[in-house]
Amino acid sequence: MNRIVVGVDGAEPGRAAVRWAAAVAAERKLGLLIVHALHVEQWAYGGGLAGPVPWFDVLAGEGRRVLEEAVADAGSTAPGVPVDTLMPADSPVPTLVDASKSATMVVVGGTGKGFFGQMTLGSTASALIAHAHCPVVVLRGRKGTANQPDTGPVVVGIDGSPTSERALEAAFDEASRRSATLVAVHAWSDVTYDDVYGMARLMSQWESIEDDERRLLAQRLAGWQEKYPDVTVERSLVRDRPRQALLEWSAKARLVVVGSRGRGGFTGLLLGSTSQALAQHAECPVMVVRRVER
Repeated sequence: MNRIVVGVDGAEPGRAAVRWAAAVAAERKLGLLIVHALHVEQWAYGGGLAGPVPWFDVLAGEGRRVLEEAVADAGSTAPGVPVDTLMPADSPVPTLVDASKSATMVVVGGTGKGFFGQMTLGSTASALIAHAHCPVVVLRGRKGTANQPDTGPVVVGIDGSPTSERALEAAFDEASRRSATLVAVHAWSDVTYDDVYGMARLMSQWESIEDDERRLLAQRLAGWQEKYPDVTVERSLVRDRPRQALLEWSAKARLVVVGSRGRGGFTGLLLGSTSQALAQHAECPVMVVRRVER
């Protein structure tokens, strides 16, 4: 795990992802791998048959230009960071997933053009969130802009699942590195409790349920606060759906961290849907952490 991997497409959000990744790589003394996919399959002739050689040469030439531009962006942001490039002929997903096996994180822009544009959040980021072997950062900006905030807290979503425990570890690490406050958000919804208890019983047990949720939040934070005494922690216990609570926090945060999947049943809401909603609508970069397969 000695480098950061970033996917680019030539559009400004992808270039911003390179600059963001390069700055992080410099701070952590890591290398950078920049990936640009040609998507030959999208331009193929006759149901998958490749076009003539000159056609491919033009496509490859444009790909080299995109990579050269990205390398220049990385160099101007963080001189001295080692940079490698890859230009797969087809989809970026297999290359990015494979590269994630030895990466600290994979970074993609929140919007773009072509496949890495409209399809980024529909396919590429979704596939990475589901299959990458390291945290995935989707670089979102404040509403209406491509500007990533460099102030505000690091926010983490907690639901008590093993994956959210991994997200909590990553969030404490990020907050410590950035000298930022950590806001631990635990959101629970009356809709999910209604499934278990029934509304009549719920009406008389809100206080007890809220106490249970508060204890869960305290238990999850205890060990990490001892490990990271330099991190100031604020707790946010809200009766709301996780995705809504975290989306609201994203407007004030510099980074939101969640697990790729949460717990079902008692909570009733998978962080899988939450992470996808954040990747599409958050107003700051989103880090999605997967559980390590054993």
